[in-house]
Amino acid sequence: MFENKKIFILGMARSGTSCAKLLIKMGCSVLLNDFKEEKTHDQDQIKELKDLGVEFVFGSHPDDLLDSSFDYLIKNPGIRNDHKYVSLAESLGIEVINEVELAYRLLPKDVCIIGITGTNGKTTTTTLTYKILHEYYGDRVHLAGNIGYPLCDILRKVKSGDILVMEISCQQSVNLVKFQPTISLLTNYSPAHIDFLGTYENYKFVKSKMFRNQKDTDLAILNFENSDVMDELKDIKSQIKYFSSKREIGGGYLKDGSIYYYDDKVMDICDIKIPGLHNVENCICAITICKELDVDNDTICKVISSFSGVEHRLEYVLTVRGVRYYNDTEATNIKCSQIALSSFNEPTILILGGLERGQNFDDLKPYLTYVKAIVGIGECRDRVLDFGSRMEIDTYIYEYLPDAFTKIKEIAESGDVVLLSPASASWDQYKECEIRGAEFKKLVQDLDGE
Repeated sequence: MFENKKIFILGMARSGTSCAKLLIKMGCSVLLNDFKEEKTHDQDQIKELKDLGVEFVFGSHPDDLLDSSFDYLIKNPGIRNDHKYVSLAESLGIEVINEVELAYRLLPKDVCIIGITGTNGKTTTTTLTYKILHEYYGDRVHLAGNIGYPLCDILRKVKSGDILVMEISCQQSVNLVKFQPTISLLTNYSPAHIDFLGTYENYKFVKSKMFRNQKDTDLAILNFENSDVMDELKDIKSQIKYFSSKREIGGGYLKDGSIYYYDDKVMDICDIKIPGLHNVENCICAITICKELDVDNDTICKVISSFSGVEHRLEYVLTVRGVRYYNDTEATNIKCSQIALSSFNEPTILILGGLERGQNFDDLKPYLTYVKAIVGIGECRDRVLDFGSRMEIDTYIYEYLPDAFTKIKEIAESGDVVLLSPASASWDQYKECEIRGAEFKKLVQDLDGE
């Protein structure tokens, strides 16, 4: 299929690097083009790829670089689909795919693929699903996808009859063509990534692609309480089961403080460590998938009751002098911060702000009941100050997070929660939001050492 082909890879990053290594081993000729200058990339990685025979063009996208001699264009998920090379490839009849689609076509045919997507909750759901299945089935279970593990990197480990658990982002979904999960799950829909996909309608359509690829022998698990999910996927061909936190339903559901799978009580929610109803829903999702694969309740309870969360997603950091600190740096939009704020009923100091995108924080208003102070950071801190003032909440602004900790240390009292949930991207100061979260955790640890 891909052996000895001529391949154009658009965008280096993790997925481009993984694709290049795999394709070179298959005898392909590989050209990798990245708009960033060579010096901004990992030099050891570049040397490794050059030694393997990968050709590079850095620093621009020359008009004459892509031509009809290429067999495939493999696009980094972070690059928009209206890029000039994508349009040119389509006009030349060159198929445009991504790392997930490439690796999918090389998998053994009888691998059980679990594809998990949605606006919020997909990483926690994917992580829990993997941990439960790995506890039960051992090394037959593999984790890949948007969660940080390119499928190309683990392809050689995946054997016939194995189980593959994958988180799929909307950016990855854009260039999926044949990718067909055995079991797919959609956590929820809410407006997100409109700057990347143009409209909410297109966002929903893109997210639904892997469901539309399923056959009637496959299974889709859908959020019964999300009307956009129910409407968008009403015509899919696969078998459908549901999950709900509000009613008894055909699948996983919450009832009287316990999670059920059909009539079988699986566990009590008081045994779930990670806070918030949204995390109960994530557990319901993982449980529904795992029960479909015959995992026993004891295994499920053992894993979930010991799970303390995904790093950078409402992650408990430390309690310092009676104040609990939570790192939710992955909350780069309003919806995520709404979820985080609804998880606490203690006095909360909210750290808000980051990249200036003209964001409107007013949608946080119904979730501010327990917020005693707001600390604004980053490029949009003046917008945070305006919002906090209008909400009549004490608000303090600082350009940098370390400076903000001086005020946080002053106003935080025993019993409070300090919550980094910025509702903003981090690119004004950080290469990625995980670096912002790591800095927050280091500052908390320094407080503990004082």
